Amino acid sequence: MTFTDTINQAIKAAMLAKDKVRLSTLRDVKSKIMMAATSGAGNDVGDDVVLKICMKLYKQRKETYTLYIEQGREDLAKDELEEANIIEEFLPKMLTEDEVRNEVLQVITSVQAQGPQDIGKCMGMLTQKLAGKADGKVISTLVREELLKL
Repeated sequence: MTFTDTINQAIKAAMLAKDKVRLSTLRDVKSKIMMAATSGAGNDVGDDVVLKICMKLYKQRKETYTLYIEQGREDLAKDELEEANIIEEFLPKMLTEDEVRNEVLQVITSVQAQGPQDIGKCMGMLTQKLAGKADGKVISTLVREELLKL
């Protein structure tokens, strides 16, 4: 079953359960997937593209949640957090910071990085290797920290 099929099944289940928040969140995800499908040359959107879309939407919800909390709008923040949690159910398990650090150290060793000038080499490999498993910002921060130690 593809990622899109899973989301479609979840939409049906939300409709039957009459869960309005879940339904609207999943419909938003599906609309973004449909937009990606119609914007390209073909109508087929692979699981990797759907995963990127879901991660982007999740990240947006979390950032908006943080913004609302800073502005003292707990009512709106609660809604954003709830939507983020719904989207998170469809994302693969994210790696912990220690697991990402281990991957970073392995890549630094494998490319024989000498210092901060090799950030590009490391980031290229790591973003492919950890796609969907870790946030790019976390990867970048850890690569910088480790390369500055060299």
